[in-house]
Amino acid sequence: MYTASLLSRFMESPSQIIFGVGKRILRYLQGTKEFGIWYKTNTNSKLHGYTDSDWAGSMDDMKSTSGYAFSLGSEVFSWASKKQAIIPQSTTKVEYVATVETTNQAIWLRRILSDMGDQETELATI
Repeated sequence: MYTASLLSRFMESPSQIIFGVGKRILRYLQGTKEFGIWYKTNTNSKLHGYTDSDWAGSMDDMKSTSGYAFSLGSEVFSWASKKQAIIPQSTTKVEYVATVETTNQAIWLRRILSDMGDQETELATI
């Protein structure tokens, strides 16, 4: 996922090197398609969210990257990593933006779980 994310930054003007990297990623995926993540049934599960970000981590445009992961019990089932749209002036603002994105995802996931019949009484922990 990380390499595909890096590769997507060059979609507008790809070079021969980028095409080579893309072919290498596809060869890797072809060779590992039997791998997977197995989830066990767990009746006592609670939604947990984890978030983090860096401050001006991209040397190209000085934008920060934020990410989150959510788990039910001990299994991670939803995650994302994304460059922030703003160029913040402090680490506090970077963390605030990452936390807001994570909270929005937690609300959306709780609604989906509710539609699937999972009635959680406790709020998600982030």
